[in-house]
Amino acid sequence: MTDTADPFALDPVLDLKAASPLAQGLLAKRGTDLRIDGSLVERLGGQCLQVLLSARSTWEADGHAFVIERMSAQMEAALELFGIGPAAFQFQKDIVA
Repeated sequence: MTDTADPFALDPVLDLKAASPLAQGLLAKRGTDLRIDGSLVERLGGQCLQVLLSARSTWEADGHAFVIERMSAQMEAALELFGIGPAAFQFQKDIVA
């Protein structure tokens, strides 16, 4: 993954209404290494978490990096409540630093 790629910014509110647009936005990036900026996330709901977990699995299957960077404290806390640590979103297969 190159450092020049612009990160995909997550919306502040990732609830049921945000799930479909999130999935569409991520699918548009499929086939490339993906850096995601989680710094603005204020609320993370289960549906968007499912979208992110599915995308992470898809990127891994495709052999591309999938990394959520700069997670907000709220996002990290939500992941912990769901029983998923932030490390679950750090797939970096064959990335050149």
